[in-house]
Amino acid sequence: MSNENIIREIDEELRSDRARNLWRRFGPYVIGAAVAIVLIVAVKEGWDWWQSSNSAQSSDQFYAALQLADGTDAEAAKKALDEVIAANHGGYPILARFREAALLAKDGKTAEAVAAYDALAAGQPNKYLRELALVLAANLLVDGGDVAQVEQRIGGLVGSASPMRNAAREALGLTKYKAGDLAGARQSFEDAANDPQASQELRSRLTVYLAQLVAEGVAAPVAEAAATETPVVVDPSTAAPAATSVGDGPALDTTPAPEAAPAMEAPAMQAAPAMEAVPPASTEAPVAPAN
Repeated sequence: MSNENIIREIDEELRSDRARNLWRRFGPYVIGAAVAIVLIVAVKEGWDWWQSSNSAQSSDQFYAALQLADGTDAEAAKKALDEVIAANHGGYPILARFREAALLAKDGKTAEAVAAYDALAAGQPNKYLRELALVLAANLLVDGGDVAQVEQRIGGLVGSASPMRNAAREALGLTKYKAGDLAGARQSFEDAANDPQASQELRSRLTVYLAQLVAEGVAAPVAEAAATETPVVVDPSTAAPAATSVGDGPALDTTPAPEAAPAMEAPAMQAAPAMEAVPPASTEAPVAPAN
């Protein structure tokens, strides 16, 4: 056997011994890590299955509660919704709380419904659900005409950044109308009507509101004022006289005669019939949209 073969065999033995030593030293850790990974995957899959199963059950309970809420047994509906809230699976508890507040409003318990919406807004981390709860609470306060209470809830939503801005503007405008602040109501309605993202249904309601305000003597909206603006009449007495030359003869004075002045008043009189289209004044408040 040559020295080269002996060196090769010794090198292989050393490598084998080194590998056995490494395995004895780190093998248990490798096996433990593999077992931990398998267990983590199994637990996650089991948790997902359990959550899905409970969410499906909560879904069935929630829709059963909605059917009861659409009926006449309010107590049974509330009990079913309470069960969904107690189960606390998925997003159904939040939906159940919104439905419970709507049931209170339906039964005429306005103060309790407003308190329920306020509680939802106070404990809701989701920005959009919180704003929705505030707008629903404000809608219930419209008939009371308490502008301060409504502004306390939705005053920060009427800006251009909130997706609920037009609903907030409508509720605030109706509240101001109820309180007698017709100019403030018109401004709120115009802000919503001028928003390019306002829905067609909202625009239809705003048209009715603004027409009612115009009938009650509030200044017309900007678009209507521009359409009915009186044209400018030029006073002939202040106009520069014009001269016309015929051939080589003297210039002819074409200044209108004094008796022609009344004819210039015709444009101003033509604008008057447009105001007859304004509907008669009504003392009824605009109907607030259903929640």
